[in-house]
Amino acid sequence: MSGSAGPSADAGSVPDMSRVEVIAPNFKQRLSGVTSTIVQLVPLQASTVGIATLGPGLPAGLPKLRWWQLPSLWRRPASGRKRIWHARRNVEMIGGIFLKHVLRMPLHLVFTSAAQRDHRPFTKWLIRRMEAVIATNVRSGSFLDVPHTVVMHGVDLEAFHPARTADDTFAASGLPGKYAVGCFGRVRAQKGTDLFVDAMIALLPGHPDWTAVITGRVTAEHQNFADELKRRIAAAGLEKRILFLGEVPDIKAWYRRVSLYVAPSRNEGFGLTPLEAMASATPVVASDAGAYAEMIVEGRTGSVAAAGDGVALTAAIGRYLDNPEMARVHGEEGLVQARACFRLEREAAAIENVYETVWARGG
Repeated sequence: MSGSAGPSADAGSVPDMSRVEVIAPNFKQRLSGVTSTIVQLVPLQASTVGIATLGPGLPAGLPKLRWWQLPSLWRRPASGRKRIWHARRNVEMIGGIFLKHVLRMPLHLVFTSAAQRDHRPFTKWLIRRMEAVIATNVRSGSFLDVPHTVVMHGVDLEAFHPARTADDTFAASGLPGKYAVGCFGRVRAQKGTDLFVDAMIALLPGHPDWTAVITGRVTAEHQNFADELKRRIAAAGLEKRILFLGEVPDIKAWYRRVSLYVAPSRNEGFGLTPLEAMASATPVVASDAGAYAEMIVEGRTGSVAAAGDGVALTAAIGRYLDNPEMARVHGEEGLVQARACFRLEREAAAIENVYETVWARGG
């Protein structure tokens, strides 16, 4: 671990460039999984390494470089080591290559890849110019043509935790039923929201104690998709038992309120929601998209179905609706798994090990 302290995370401060050894660029304004990763990791990393973000779309409280500080990258930090530019998107790799090879700034380039597809030739060209590559899971790593280190994402066990108060119970929501099954995230076909709705239409008539809860934003381009789902629900007479809550103020409480979480995505880069559910002592039924199959222990912390297979997904969910006690036991097992294997601190330490390797190799 590096011994240097991180720059102040005070919203109004300007990071001291002599102490910044790692830059985490975020060149996308809109919230995404990558943005969420940066938001969670950087404050933790800042306790052991001098790190700062660069770019829009991040909370003001993070240590953040101003654009006018970029010329400072020509000078090395006080440690004498080259700074690490840790990119997570193509545009950020391009930025790092430009700064290093065109402007001749003393930088090391590191890239984290979450994609689960064959990379395009240009992306492969960019990746080959990185000095270290991290894959967020084994499956993502299988699409890389360069040496890499697998570092699974972690979850903040302080933020996501089992029920502690009465407000954490489903009864506190005021919704009908004794148990709830949840599906959280953006409402769209890629996320498999329709597969979840179809499963609920098939299952809920035979399980009167259960209510289905869907949270997340519906963007304009997916409004017709959401409206069609609501029409299906209305036709089944289940408007009061399959509920769209929109964007809720605190999603963390809902992970604690539901007795089963479903992640039915057709495709994912990684997908953090099952980890957030497991940390909340909630079992998970998921597709095998993203890294879901690498998180869930089949028959112990949840169940995995083939992505896009609505029949298999419905069957897996049905087993939990039939047996709420099994859901409780598997939720407890998921919490044990999250604490043992998916702590956010573990992810931060593994990334810093990659940094140390790059520094040692680079002199």
